[in-house]
Amino acid sequence: MGHYDISGCYILNPSAMKVWKLIRAFFDAEIEKMDVEEYCFPMFVSPACLEKEKDHIEGFSPELPTQIAIRPTSETAIYPYFSKWIRGHRDLPLKLNQWVNVVRWEFSDPVPFIRSREFLWQEGHTAFATKSEADKEVFDILQIYSDVYEKLLAVPVIKGMKSENEKFAGGLYTSSVEAFIPAAGRGVQAATSHCLGQNFAKMFDISFEDKEGHRSLVWQNSWGLSTRSIGVMIMTHGDDKGLVFPPLVAPVQVVVIPVPFSGVDTKIIYEACEAVKSTLLEAGIRAKADTRDNYACGWKYSDWEQKGVPLRIEIGPRDLAKNQVRIVRRDNGAKADLSREGLIEQVKDLLGKIQENLFDAAKRKVDACTQKVETWDDFMEALNQKKLILAPWCDEVEVERLVKEHTKTETAAATAKTLCTPLEQPELNEGTLCFASGKPAKKWSYWGRSY
Repeated sequence: MGHYDISGCYILNPSAMKVWKLIRAFFDAEIEKMDVEEYCFPMFVSPACLEKEKDHIEGFSPELPTQIAIRPTSETAIYPYFSKWIRGHRDLPLKLNQWVNVVRWEFSDPVPFIRSREFLWQEGHTAFATKSEADKEVFDILQIYSDVYEKLLAVPVIKGMKSENEKFAGGLYTSSVEAFIPAAGRGVQAATSHCLGQNFAKMFDISFEDKEGHRSLVWQNSWGLSTRSIGVMIMTHGDDKGLVFPPLVAPVQVVVIPVPFSGVDTKIIYEACEAVKSTLLEAGIRAKADTRDNYACGWKYSDWEQKGVPLRIEIGPRDLAKNQVRIVRRDNGAKADLSREGLIEQVKDLLGKIQENLFDAAKRKVDACTQKVETWDDFMEALNQKKLILAPWCDEVEVERLVKEHTKTETAAATAKTLCTPLEQPELNEGTLCFASGKPAKKWSYWGRSY
């Protein structure tokens, strides 16, 4: 990612775009199974559409004074057309998704990938005849988001519900997957799946005639995943040497580097590297051969480690003599000599192990940073230690507001808030009290500072 001359705007380099392309391919394949179709709406939103939903768009007020706004999100752009396209029960369900860019100006502290003025995302918008259909889709999509992070990006996430204060404005309820960055001690809202209920249907008159001839409002959902996912992946796996890519999304999965010796015909070594690269490419493995002759081997090793390539193959004279290659893993630095016979199967097996190890290592770190508390004093101690905190809560908006207020300090840029209420709830024993109010607790929720 490169900086741009407008604050909070960044240039996505080829590596970032490759990762995004792989995420898109994975996600598209999943939502196509759900009969979601791809659309692309214009980026401009008319004042008339914005005016219909002032509360929803209030957070994006810097765009409002203009005659034409650039979308911060697309509900107000898309739903006037839902009202035209949906007439009867045969028009339902209507399911669309678009991969677009959006613009947000309503914050002051941009962070590359995590919080930028303009970013890429997908946004799904769907309409159903019944609430039960909408509810089911909310959590089907949430599971796909969880798979994107855990299976593709090797990032552990928590599936949960946002609080009333943190839910999507104008929605009925919001579910999310939440990640946690141990080094920073902060949570990240990684993706959201909202049930909008019938609120937008009322605003935009999206109704249908059912089988009995009665008119009813549709039930709607919206859901989104952005290039923030790349930032979460980088912060989860990166180390002092640079990036660490999980193999499934690595732009380059294997780099092949010649190791020439003085007095040895380097042409033969370079040809062997190109041959191995070609064999890997033919097997569907994203590979490159670094045959630059103006850099030393050590410099190349460091360069590709910094770029996060999961597996390095080295080929020198001794390797040629033994018909083998030396492999080095990026995740743990382990080295081994592999026969060139059956190399493809061995490389694929190693890439799978690296993918699994990255997830397991990240999960261990998050688990080690997670603390269960039941009192305010324990909560504050855990917060000061940059923990992900699981605490019993009375589920009152005013109590969450007070927690935010009381955890605001001069040294911490962000206050503590609810990250989510996990779908998988620990047992709540009778008589358990809210850690912040002392009232009877209704649920366990995750709390912490966040980006």
